[in-house]
Order: sequence, then structure tokens, then C-alpha cells
Amino acid sequence: MNLALFDLDNTVLNGDSDFQWAQFLIEQRVLDREVYEARNVEFYEQYKAGTLDIHEFLDFQLKPLSRHPRAQLDAWHREFMEKRILPLITPSAKELINRHRLGRDLCVIITATNSFVTAPIARALGISHLIATEPEQKNGEFTGRVSGLPCFREGKIARLESWLDEHNLTWLSFLESWFYSDSLNDLPLLKKVTHPVAVDPDPTLKAYAEKNKWPIISLR
Repeated sequence: MNLALFDLDNTVLNGDSDFQWAQFLIEQRVLDREVYEARNVEFYEQYKAGTLDIHEFLDFQLKPLSRHPRAQLDAWHREFMEKRILPLITPSAKELINRHRLGRDLCVIITATNSFVTAPIARALGISHLIATEPEQKNGEFTGRVSGLPCFREGKIARLESWLDEHNLTWLSFLESWFYSDSLNDLPLLKKVTHPVAVDPDPTLKAYAEKNKWPIISLR
């Protein structure tokens, strides 16, 4: 058996679902544009630069989930999927995923973005396994806090290995492993797999991939 890991934002999506979700809530007037838009852009730039404080960002990202009933959030998310996300899924991304699925590889989306935002996206991509940052819930409603370790940088490795253990698997369960990502933030996990692949990479990841002769592909 082989393992195929896919980063989500700016990799199999031609955009960032985290950023788009906040912008969608601003457009719906759920969040105040003056207060949130500049902060959303600031966090996005920090992520791209590799300087993001994940806990500060998650406080910003998850707090709005705690202010609204889950039923309302789910309704907004359905509209968000139609307007913002489905147009970001490219034919090339679908083809890559299908190639791994047809090869009977174990396919997993692994993303720093929280599972409320990303679980419907994984389903739309036809991938049933998702490892994401988990927002804390009580009685089915979000508290605005994170549950457990954020799925970010080295945390992706820890979360993946915990997930594998829960499924009675280890790295040694796989003959080969792939990880597709666009981001310098994913270098720790890219270095762990047998086939690291840079997808429309940021400048830092592109330079590292070229130096180490990793494949560089585009899904745009």
C-alpha cells in the first residue's frame, strides 16, 4: 500500500479556504470589514512568509464560530462552498487525486485549516480521510478555542503519526509515500515522505525543491 498526502490550500485548491472563509463572512456582514479584513490579509501574508503565530491566528479564526449557532454556520458554509470553493477546484487537481485513488493509494487531506471549513471540501474532492486543526466543541457548538495540537508545520507530522497509529498503521506500512504542497511551512512533512512534490510553490519551497531535485508541478 502507498500513501498520498495532499495539502489543501493553494495546492489542490487554487486559493486559500481559510482566507476565503473570513472574506465570505465579511461579505455576509457577519464580520465587520473594517476590523477583520486588514487582519485577515495580515495573517495570510505572515503565513506565506513563514512567520505566522498559529495560536494567535487560530484565536482570530475560531472566535467567530463561537458566536453563531451551528445550524447557521452550516447554512453559511453551504453557500460558501458554492460561491467560493467549488470554483477553486481545478481539473488538474481532480485528475491528480483520481490517479492516486485508481492506484488504490491511501489518500489523505492534511491541512492547517480547521475541520469545520475543510471537511466539506475534502468530501467534494472525493477524499474521505482528513487531518486538520480541530476546533473545540461543547454540545455540538464551537467554543472558539482549538482542540489538541494544531495541524501546522511539525504539528502535521505529529497529527499524521497519531492518525496512523489510530488506524494501526505506521510509516513502515507503506512502500512509498507522496506529499503535495505549495508552502515552505510544510517542509518538515515534505522531508518525511519518499516522494515530496512542490505544487505551484512559494519562492522558498521552490528554491529548496530545485536544490534537492524534487518534482515541481502546477495544478492551476
